[in-house]
Amino acid sequence: MIDAIVHSASPVLLVGGGELDKDALRAELSRFDKVVAADGGADAVLAAGGRPDALIGDLDSVSEAARAALPAEAVHEIAEQDSTDFDKCLRNIAAPLVVAMGFLGARVDHQLAAFTVLAQRAERPCLLIGAHDAVALCPPELKIGLPRDTRVSLWPLAEVTGRSDGLHWPIAGMRFAPHATIGTSNRAEGPIRLRMDAPGMLILLPARFAGALAQALMAAPRWGS
Repeated sequence: MIDAIVHSASPVLLVGGGELDKDALRAELSRFDKVVAADGGADAVLAAGGRPDALIGDLDSVSEAARAALPAEAVHEIAEQDSTDFDKCLRNIAAPLVVAMGFLGARVDHQLAAFTVLAQRAERPCLLIGAHDAVALCPPELKIGLPRDTRVSLWPLAEVTGRSDGLHWPIAGMRFAPHATIGTSNRAEGPIRLRMDAPGMLILLPARFAGALAQALMAAPRWGS
C-alpha cells in the first residue's frame, strides 16, 4: 500500500485556498466521498457547507476557527518549507484520481508551482479545475471524446515527444520544450488520442470538459505502473 495520509478507492476532492467559485465548490463537494483541504482551503470548504476529512499543509494560512472546527486527528501539519501545500497534499493522497480546486487563477506563481508538482508527482493522477480551464499531466496514453473545434492546448514542462490522433495539427515528429516548441491553441477534430513518451506534457481544455477529462484520466494507464 502506498504510504499516505488519505487512502480512497474513489476520486478525492482537494481544495486549496486560491481563487474559488463558491457555487462550483458546493456542487463538487456533493459529488465526492472524501475531501481534503490544503491549508487555507479548509476555510473555503467550511464556508461552502462541507467539512474536510483531512487538513494537510504547513498550516500558515488556515484560520484558527477552521482548524478548531476539525477533530485533531484530521489535522496533519507538515512544517517543512521545501514544498508547496499542494505537493504536501498530493504526495499524501492515495486515490485513483485527485480533483483539485483553488489552485488556478489569481497568482501566476502559484499556478506555475502547481504545474511543476503535477510533473513531479506524475504517478498520482490529478486534475486541476479553474474558472476557465481544466489542466492535467498527460498520462502515457489518453483517450477523450471532444466536440469538433474544442480548444486543446498542450504545454510542455520538459523536453517531450508524442503522437496524436484527432488533433487538427498532429504532434508526431515534434520535439516540445518550454523554451522552444509549444502546443497551445490546437483543436480537436473529434475524439482525440494522445500518446506521450515521457511525463512532461500538460493538457489544457476548457473547464466545461473537466468531467470528460476526469473520466479519461481514470481510464488511462499511469506513469510508473
